[in-house]
Formats: sequence, structure tokens, C-alpha cells
Amino acid sequence: MSGAMRRSQQGRTKSRRITRMTHAVSHTSITHAAQQAQQWVNELARDLDWNEQSAFRLLKAVLHTLRDWLSPEEMADLSAQLPTLIRGIYFEGWNPAEPTWERKKSDFVICVRNSFGYEPEIDTDKAIGAVFRLLDRHISHGEIVQVRNSMKKSLRHLWPEE
Repeated sequence: MSGAMRRSQQGRTKSRRITRMTHAVSHTSITHAAQQAQQWVNELARDLDWNEQSAFRLLKAVLHTLRDWLSPEEMADLSAQLPTLIRGIYFEGWNPAEPTWERKKSDFVICVRNSFGYEPEIDTDKAIGAVFRLLDRHISHGEIVQVRNSMKKSLRHLWPEE
């Protein structure tokens, strides 16, 4: 076998190894991301004594409402600390052209309720607070303080200081 053929064969072998390694890393990363997202949903479901489907719907509704109420800078800072799949949920349907404006706590609750779906037996304020406590457990204290401080005072009552 000539030197050129040997180098070509070695190149193909190396390329296959890299492809297998990349596939293994990608699979591991996706699995880890799914496990993190599932952990968040499971924690929220346990905190509220809800099923996972309802907990996921609530998490999504609160994250979307929170995202739409934060400044672009604060929204980006918070997103940087979210697990990969939760970050995808956070940005799903986001329209950066929509401006943010000052709103009341009741507006926030109504937005969450409209997104989640109204269920009379659910205390929406308590449910929102459970999502905020979940964020408290998983996001750095400094970022949580910045997010809270960027909110209107009436809305901060939903996000109690731990």
C-alpha cells in the first residue's frame, strides 16, 4: 500500500472516530438536558402536588410571562442561567419587536392564567410563587435579586425573598 493510500485510509478512520465521539457527546448532552428539564418539572409538580403535565404548562406560562415583562438585558441574563431545554421553552414564541411596558401584578397573573388556562380550583398567585421558588433554587442569588428588583413592587410579593 502506498503512503498516500495509507494516509487516506487513516484520515477516514479518524473521521469515523470523530463522528462517533461527536454522536456520543451529543447524545449525552441531549440526555443530560432532558434530565435537567424533567427535574425542574418534577420538582414543581411535587411542590404543588400536581401532575407533571400541569406543572410543565405552569412553568411554561410563568416563564413566558416573566420573559415578556423583563427588559431585553435582564431577560438575556436570566436565560443564560437556565438549562438548555428550559431556555428553549423560555424563548419559544418570543417576539423581540414587542415592547415591554409597566404593568400591574394583576396583569401578570392574568397573563399567566390566560396562557395556562383558567382552572377555578387553582390559586394562581400560589402557583406563580412556586415557579419563582423553583427559580430561586436553580438560579444564582445575584441574578434572582436583579430580576426581582426589575419588577414592580406589587409583583415582587409573588416572588418572596428566601
